[in-house]
Amino acid sequence: MKQNNEWVIEAEHLSYAYDGNEKPALDDLNLKIRRGQKVAFMGGNGSGKSTFFLCLNGIRRPGKGRVLIDGTPIAYTRKGLLDVRRRVGIVFQEPDDQLFSASVYQEISFGILNLGADEETARNKVEQVIRELGISSFQDRPAHALSGGQKKLVAIADILVMDPEVMILDEPAASLDPKHTKIVRKIVEKLTERGITVLMATHDMDYAFGWADEIVLMHEGRVLKKGMPLEVCADRKVLEKTNLEMPAVLRLYEKMKEKGMVSSQGEVPRTMEELERRLL
Repeated sequence: MKQNNEWVIEAEHLSYAYDGNEKPALDDLNLKIRRGQKVAFMGGNGSGKSTFFLCLNGIRRPGKGRVLIDGTPIAYTRKGLLDVRRRVGIVFQEPDDQLFSASVYQEISFGILNLGADEETARNKVEQVIRELGISSFQDRPAHALSGGQKKLVAIADILVMDPEVMILDEPAASLDPKHTKIVRKIVEKLTERGITVLMATHDMDYAFGWADEIVLMHEGRVLKKGMPLEVCADRKVLEKTNLEMPAVLRLYEKMKEKGMVSSQGEVPRTMEELERRLL
């Protein structure tokens, strides 16, 4: 597996239009993602986030431009697509769009067996992932009978079992209760600790500001702005264009700094916990 390239993903002049739509979902999009980064993708509905993710996984083939994984363009052959889907896994916003096997165990086994793993290797890996995610209590149940939070965990297990280099999560906390949102976020932290590049679409500005290494703001199929969280989140003009607000901690920090309640020395706090530690 080639890993000598700084950029794990490169998108060059990507354009894509859905049938019947005059306006393209992606419009000459250019973007590079460094290996091992945590990248939050933000923007309004229809900004192109999900379409971009589908192009990275080979599910959608751009009308123009190309996607490179570790410096190699995606090959739209059966072998090429199997390779890219082993290396770049995607967890859809709606788990029901992803899950189809009779039982949870069969569901998680499908992908790794489809990649050519022998049964013993697949069994060992599936059981390892089931233990890691704490889903052994419902591994024999039908996937369609699970709760929304349980389905999301199984969808993540589907991808994790294949040891991807890149994990894409499209609105992972959508429709989840607070308990399962917390569980999913802990799993995401474990992924990044293992060196997996994580791309996440989210509308939660506060979470993105504290979590991400970089934030990508998308608008009308293009990258409106990409940079470190503070660089992006302090830019009121681009946030307004994408109907987003500054993170609460950043707004509060600015007000408290004006009133002399916190020191202006050091880095800007990215979470409420960090802000509390800065109180004079």
